[in-house]
Amino acid sequence: MQTWFADHPLVSYLLILAFTIYIFNAVFRMGKLPILKEILVYIVMAIGCLVLLVLQIDKLPIIQCMSVAVIMMLMLRMRQLYDKWRGKRSGTGASESTNQQ
Repeated sequence: MQTWFADHPLVSYLLILAFTIYIFNAVFRMGKLPILKEILVYIVMAIGCLVLLVLQIDKLPIIQCMSVAVIMMLMLRMRQLYDKWRGKRSGTGASESTNQQ
């Protein structure tokens, strides 16, 4: 798989950029920025992804590591949505259990 990513640098770059944007928006985003600052952030992110692409082509598993991080973040998000859905379905069951302790 590593050699395939090295043979297809455009696909590798797009995957790295997509993973970086998702991780940034899921973890580090606090609020909306003005449009020019937003554009600047994404330009700097795209330039930084070029460095990660060089490391990926140089046989470091950047894409694989980032995909594991994204999968773990998606699992956490699904768990949070499930807990929220379960809390709505049970009503006030969660608050009653904390009062009994």
